[in-house]
Parts: sequence; C-alpha cells; structure tokens
Amino acid sequence: MRKLASIQTVNAVEPIPGADAIEKVRVLGWWVVAKKGDYRPGDRLVYCEIDSLLPERPEFEFLRANCYRPAQTDPAGAVTQPAGFRVKTVRLRKQVSQGICFPLSMLPPGTPDGDGADVTDVLRVVKWEPPPPVGMGGRVKGPFPGFLPKTDETRVQLLEAALTRHRGKTFAVTEKLDGTSFTAFLRQGTFGICSRNLWLDETDESNVLGRVALGLKLEEKLRAARDRLGFDVAIQAEVIGPGIQGNKYALPQVSLRVFNVLNVETYRLLDHGPALELLVELGLEGVPQLGTIALGHTVDELVAFSEGVSRLNPAVQREGVVFRPLVEEQDDDTGSRLSFKAINPKFLLKYDE
Repeated sequence: MRKLASIQTVNAVEPIPGADAIEKVRVLGWWVVAKKGDYRPGDRLVYCEIDSLLPERPEFEFLRANCYRPAQTDPAGAVTQPAGFRVKTVRLRKQVSQGICFPLSMLPPGTPDGDGADVTDVLRVVKWEPPPPVGMGGRVKGPFPGFLPKTDETRVQLLEAALTRHRGKTFAVTEKLDGTSFTAFLRQGTFGICSRNLWLDETDESNVLGRVALGLKLEEKLRAARDRLGFDVAIQAEVIGPGIQGNKYALPQVSLRVFNVLNVETYRLLDHGPALELLVELGLEGVPQLGTIALGHTVDELVAFSEGVSRLNPAVQREGVVFRPLVEEQDDDTGSRLSFKAINPKFLLKYDE
C-alpha cells in the first residue's frame, strides 16, 4: 500500500530567490515549499505526498480555499470518496512544490515515529481519485480481481536508493498517457474487463470500456494469444479520446494504448521485446515508445527528462515518462517489479486540477 503520509527526514533546506517568508525543503526526492525557519536539515516531520486527500480536521482547515474537494458518490448515493483537502503540485515564487510537511507534534501520542513510518491510516489520509469519466457507469461484476496486478508505477522521487543500485542498467522509456485505466484478461477460459478498481460486465455497451473491448475484438485476440503462447494473457492499457480526461490529445475517436502484457498464470509481465512483438501480432497499439536510456541520473534530472510534448499531439505537454528494464525483475524499493515514473511538472501545473 502506498505511503501517502509518512515520517521522513529533511535532507536539505535552500532559499527561494526573491522569497523572504518561504524556502524549499528536500524530503526524499521531493522539493516542498515551507515557511522559512520551520525546518532544518536532519529534522523529522510528517510528509504527505501529492494526491493525498487530507480529512476535514481543524489542523488542515488552512487548505480549504485552494484544496477542498467535495465527497464523491456512486449512482446509489453511497460515498465513494470522502470530502477533504487534496494535496497537489503547485508553484510558489517560481518554485515547484510537491507535497506538504507538518511537525511531528500533530501525531496522536504513541504513534510510531521512526524514519519511514507509515502514518496514512493514523491521520485518516486516503488517495485522491478523479471523478470517473462520463460513460464509465454500467453493470459491475465485482471489485478488481486479486489475480491481476493494479497499474500504478512508483514515482521516481521515492526511489533515490534504487537509482543508485541500478546505475548503468538500460531501461526502455515510454510516454505516460493521461486516460482511464483498462484491463482485459483471459483466465481459465473466462474473458473479462476491468476499470482501475472494478471488474465490469464485458457485454455492457453502455460503458465505454465495454465498447472498446467489443470494437477491438479483445476476447478473440486474447484467445489467439493463448493458443500461440500456451498461457492465459492479460493486457493493461490507457483508454484515451473524446469524453476521457478532457481529451487533451484532441483525438477524433476513443482508442486503446497498451503498456503491460501479463502472463496470468504466473502473475509475471512479459519482457519488453516479447510484449511489443505480441501487440504487433494482435493488431493492438502500445503506448508511445521513446527509446532506451542507460540509467545514471539524479531524481531532478529524470524529472527534467520527463518534460516535453506528447507523441500523440505536439501541442500538448506529455503527462510524463515511464522507465522499465528490458527484462522484467523485482525490486525491494518499489515493492514489486522494477519500474518507475517521472511526471512532467508542467503537465501537473496546467492540467492537474
């Protein structure tokens, strides 16, 4: 589970040119703007990542004017996400700030406060999720199935130790697309589709994901993949286009771009080359490929590398980039496969409402 709120140590404190009342504080691989004098190198604090949704509590009320988000509900009126204060990327005095810091004194007595301790549940912090796109309703079969991995890369700012450990290794680089998450799978003869959190009815054409699956004949293609490879396969992708995340790429129609191919039976992702070959055979498009890179960069250098325009539309800033080794492997710092993302701060400042 992602540590949205944790105990961390201040790595550095630096001035912000032209700013008298604020300065920037380095926590993990993030720069966070804080009140001048509040923190010094070596101090421990509570750090809340971007996309944290802080509960409505008195100590967070100062965030109401700019960060308040009302509760989200499903069609039946049940609350799917509570009201609260969303932490997002901001720019203050030309300095990008990602996250927010609080003193340890805000924690209840007896809370574990060792370096790296997870205090997400203690503070009742949850992950902010954007409202589902229009056309994402329809019939639901159940929650996202446990025999498939969720699609959420670790941000590079959390992986300074891993960058050092894997220095010199070659990684494939792909563009991270801003759409809605989609999974299609074949398992023991059963075909299914999923959104980020739900197992959907694959025959329901009222849902855009159902229409995509039927239009691309995904069941037929996954069965063909099964026949060739000898094991059940799942694909994970972004669905982009009209009606989805504002259609930032100005696409004329909804399309699917695959970024993962999974061996369902072994719970292992196919290596980069074989995955691309299979997509070609199935007639499916992958996310834009940006070449390879020999890892030898700092966090800040990789964030700068993430900046650029989208391969889908050069008039649009890309959301970011994803780094994956050519051959799949596990990593302790990510908690699963070795892969990570760097999000373009220009994209976040423009679109991440």
